[in-house]
Amino acid sequence: MSSREDETLARAAVAALTWQLELTPKPGLPDPRDLGARATRQDHRALRWSAKSLVPGLAAMAACARRNGTATPELRAELGAIGRCTEHSMQLAGGGHRGATWVLGLLVAAAAMDPGARGRELAATAKKIAAYPDRRAPRRPSRGSSVSAKYGAAGARGEARAGLPHVRRALDVLAKARTAGTPEPYARLDALLTVMSTLQDTELLYTAGPHGLRHVQAGARAVIDAGGTTTDAGREALTALDTDVQERGWSPRGSGSLLAGALFVDALPGASRGPGA
Repeated sequence: MSSREDETLARAAVAALTWQLELTPKPGLPDPRDLGARATRQDHRALRWSAKSLVPGLAAMAACARRNGTATPELRAELGAIGRCTEHSMQLAGGGHRGATWVLGLLVAAAAMDPGARGRELAATAKKIAAYPDRRAPRRPSRGSSVSAKYGAAGARGEARAGLPHVRRALDVLAKARTAGTPEPYARLDALLTVMSTLQDTELLYTAGPHGLRHVQAGARAVIDAGGTTTDAGREALTALDTDVQERGWSPRGSGSLLAGALFVDALPGASRGPGA
């Protein structure tokens, strides 16, 4: 049974996922502009609705981690079982957040297990949990694990076992941008593009192959190298990347999930900014 603290963590995680959905323009990712087209309007609203369905599962993960108190193989197996049930409920509600369920689930569990941890410390706690194999996981390979094996990409599991380096990188970008007085939406877009510029996104590898992945990474780096989304050159590069990726039908979903994770960590009390930033 989850406590009020566990549900608070779960709702903060879903709020972070919603903040990620609201950013625009996000190359290859759903955003509020989709409200202009009927087919995608339903998809975008389904994403917002299905995000809310994650609250019970994330709260259960937090309660499980709080009860265990330390990273163990048993905790990892229990979190995996809760995660699969949560994904099933999310799919019934509209789907679309599988990668985010993994990232946010780990971070919510880490925050419950180590309440005082923030930033890199929280990522380190998540790393300890992810270090153990999920002994109850289905034997059939997932799409992500198949792509990881084919191309040698770290994938979601490798990212977690490395201590979520792209979440940490996004947090660094957010802190630096705010120190420079960058408006919050631009700071978050810059963080997303920074993640996109180096992440071996298995969703991109699946749909676009290694060439497509490198193409998107180079486009994201071009925005950052041009000064980021607050500059004219950066916005021009972002528009070009957005148009290109949308036309090709590619989706860097892994980057979006990791940004949501960073926004959750960033919003915890005692972090650089609080909820509602």
